[in-house]
Amino acid sequence: MRQAGFTLLEVLVALAIVAIGLTAALRATGVGTEGVGEYRDHLLALWLAQNIVAERSARQDWPAPDITSSEEDYANQRFLVKQEVKTTPNPRFRRIDVSVSRLDDTGRVLRHSVAFLTQPIPNSP
Repeated sequence: MRQAGFTLLEVLVALAIVAIGLTAALRATGVGTEGVGEYRDHLLALWLAQNIVAERSARQDWPAPDITSSEEDYANQRFLVKQEVKTTPNPRFRRIDVSVSRLDDTGRVLRHSVAFLTQPIPNSP
């Protein structure tokens, strides 16, 4: 008469399958977590670039063509911001290219934004 139940081999195979499944699930969770951090960095870089352009527009800056870089603290993160101001065919416009990268990985640009500034019209008396 045969007894009902699982053999040791069947239990070991089932445990191996469960272990492989759990390992894959943990790896997927890790990849998802890295993706969220990467998305957050890109979003912060976008906001920082937009803030820089908005601030220049609000101040009605008329910068000379130049390339500058600065370190910025934004949302408890450190970023390197490069700004390149260029002339345009229309003398009343300036093009500004803003590139934002993490300070610890300056070789990889998270965000590159282009905007145009208009020359302020002098106030007439």
